[in-house]
Amino acid sequence: MPLPEAGNAPAQEVPAGLYPRLSAFYLCYFGAIGVIVPYFAFYLQHQGFSAVAIGQLMAIPMAMRILAPGFWGWAADRSGRRDLTLRVGALLATGGAALLWGASGFLATAIGLAAFALPWTGLLPQFEATTLNHLGTRPHRYGLVRLWGSVGFIVAVILGGLVFAGARVGLVPLGLLLIVAATMITIWLVPPAPATAGASSSFRLGPALRRPWVLALLVVCALQQAAFGPYYVFFTIYLDRLGYSTAVAGLFWAWGVAAEVLVFLATPWLIERFGSRPLLVFALAASSLRWLLTAWGAAWLPVLVFAQTLHMAAFGLFHAVAVLLIHRAFPGRLQGRGQALYSAVGFGVGGALGSLASGYAWSAGGPALTWTGAAALAGIAALVAWRGLAGYEGAAAAPAGATGSDDGHTGER
Repeated sequence: MPLPEAGNAPAQEVPAGLYPRLSAFYLCYFGAIGVIVPYFAFYLQHQGFSAVAIGQLMAIPMAMRILAPGFWGWAADRSGRRDLTLRVGALLATGGAALLWGASGFLATAIGLAAFALPWTGLLPQFEATTLNHLGTRPHRYGLVRLWGSVGFIVAVILGGLVFAGARVGLVPLGLLLIVAATMITIWLVPPAPATAGASSSFRLGPALRRPWVLALLVVCALQQAAFGPYYVFFTIYLDRLGYSTAVAGLFWAWGVAAEVLVFLATPWLIERFGSRPLLVFALAASSLRWLLTAWGAAWLPVLVFAQTLHMAAFGLFHAVAVLLIHRAFPGRLQGRGQALYSAVGFGVGGALGSLASGYAWSAGGPALTWTGAAALAGIAALVAWRGLAGYEGAAAAPAGATGSDDGHTGER
């Protein structure tokens, strides 16, 4: 049946206390990301690994996103028990984090990262589908729930900058384990999502994927996440080289994510006012500018602060719009696989290639070459988004080939 336009549909009643429970997951999940992303590569450096080895190890969680989300998405959609899939995955992820805590050496660390990331990377796409299903006819309000993930990330990076300073960087795996365990608890507190409109229809994945704007969107997601590769792997190491302390590095990470919170709050209005395609192109252009400033001006504090402020568009705006587009592209019982595909192609393929390439670029040409390459990737993604998503606005949002009489359109204002 037709997917409602943002702002035009009545609000859906939800059980009391549901939004705090949804928000608690994002708070804890991205709190764990706030340990992994800024500090795990820094921890590996202090363990004596080379830049190439760090790039290879940090690519493992990204690579797991290529296959793992698809498997968990298939399991959730096939069984119709996304809640059970999430709970099993959270339990396994906690066990993997415990294994990583006791790992030492390249091989043991690689195995620990794989054991942790295999279930962990399947959690977010399925919880995104759960959240959007609970939001029902108001999916554009996703950003108001997701912003608590930004809060969790901010708290984690600020505290991490203090806790993991100096020799205490060795506590990073333990800190990760504790937050992953908390994430598991939040998942068990969230009730199953209601059935979605069209969930019983025979929506097919193939016709959905063959639409040009959907293919273009997936390419854009892969390019954008590849451009983020140097940031996720080497930003804290880069700041350390420039003379910034670990605590200050944590503040820079937190500042970027604090800026993104403002975008999540404004996303419903922005989408209604400007539409998805212009916002996506703007976010990618801001991303390209950000990496250029990081490459050539990070030694100057005002330039670095401005570059981090652009995170509000480069990540926050881009992610909020991309998740909504994926939700509209894969309705009904395709939602789990749709969000899994977004994670696999973007964070998986794009993130893994970006992490690997950044390790080699860092060794070959240093920070300037590494982040200039990231800026080029984001610029290419902006061009693809501008051309490839030209047919989205006003086009059918339900997959071609869906059975039933409703086509479903989502014209945007």
